[in-house]
Amino acid sequence: MTTLAEPFADGETDVARLLPRPPAARLVDHLARLGTPPSSGRELIGEVERAGLRGRGGAGFPTAIKMEAVRSRGARLLQGRKPIVVANGTEGEPLSAKDKTLLVHAPHLVLDGMVAAARAVGADEGVVCVERTATPVVHALERAIAERRNLADGITLRVAPTPARYVVGEETALVNWLNGGDAKPTFTPPRPFERGVDRRPTLVDNVETLAHAALIARFGAKWWRSAGTETDPGTMLVTLSGVARPGVYEVPLGSPLRHVLRNAGVHDVGGVLVGGYFGAWLTPRQAAMVTLSTDDLKVMGAGLGCGAIAVLSGDTCPLAELARVTQWLASQSAGQCGACAHGLPAIAGAVQHIADGSDRDASAEAAARRWLDMVAGRGACKLPDGAVRFVSSGFTVFAEHIAEHRARGPCAAFDAPAVLPVPRPEESWR
Repeated sequence: MTTLAEPFADGETDVARLLPRPPAARLVDHLARLGTPPSSGRELIGEVERAGLRGRGGAGFPTAIKMEAVRSRGARLLQGRKPIVVANGTEGEPLSAKDKTLLVHAPHLVLDGMVAAARAVGADEGVVCVERTATPVVHALERAIAERRNLADGITLRVAPTPARYVVGEETALVNWLNGGDAKPTFTPPRPFERGVDRRPTLVDNVETLAHAALIARFGAKWWRSAGTETDPGTMLVTLSGVARPGVYEVPLGSPLRHVLRNAGVHDVGGVLVGGYFGAWLTPRQAAMVTLSTDDLKVMGAGLGCGAIAVLSGDTCPLAELARVTQWLASQSAGQCGACAHGLPAIAGAVQHIADGSDRDASAEAAARRWLDMVAGRGACKLPDGAVRFVSSGFTVFAEHIAEHRARGPCAAFDAPAVLPVPRPEESWR
């Protein structure tokens, strides 16, 4: 179930560029709000570059570089092998709801971005990928695409419901699935921009990224940069959980995290996870100091990721949460690489021993740290790296809890109901 959060009471960190209130799911409402989409072309790439737009799916890669790579590759190929645009809305991150919320409340903004990006790179087709278990999202997109038939924008759009798996959103996994294979990451090169869907140059961008591109196409880079900071321009959708008013918020980049959390109703902080299960833990002190900016978070070993932020209260056992999520991450492996297939289950087992108080001689922690170093940077995708950040930062932030569990056994909150979600995935990779 997607949740569009109410605006912050003081307006201090809240804007409504991507998420209109009331929602604009119907084409007539979308056009009444923003007007007819502009007929942009290749020049959009330069405008996106001036805007400084980076991907909002987690990696934060410069969008204009991706677009130009696809356009250049497509221009060198024979006619009939035009590029294709893939809008990635799979959102396998359990803590994130921002893509689903955007696609339900403002689907036409994403579709505008797809059409604008397609024209910029020379594509004539766009595919929106969402998990097939997200039925309301699939239906919202199908209705929106049907509404646009009279716009005559020259770009064919369709929805592709994907398996509900954590790594499906990795771009090579998505391309492999669209090509008829399993939704598992593949080793590169070639990258999708070189040879992707149907062996065509393929632009894979997160749906929020494309929504921003649609706004840049309409209003230009200067307007778009009026929010955010010089080095981190624009706004970002963040999903807040563990707060009094959970939901999806749109905030300017560079906003102090303490303001975002305070306005969402946070009073008791035991630890803050920034970036979802691919992200890193912050202490309450760090969370009070940091801003939602790339450079600021990098100093603390964290990153914006997909904008998922979870707060653990002081009466939650963070080690129980750490162990349970690490076990879930290990279960999400595609089983293709040793780092995931063998390394992550071993790490998860060690974290469980630490959490349940059985690691009295600290051997499990020592082994876990050794294995974390071994799996980092290996594999066909970034799942091992995400698990390393999640666990390593947890060891640092919750060091006192580890010492207490080792000395006295698990705390009273160890068997309390789980806080962080770990959904059951589909069995099929198809």
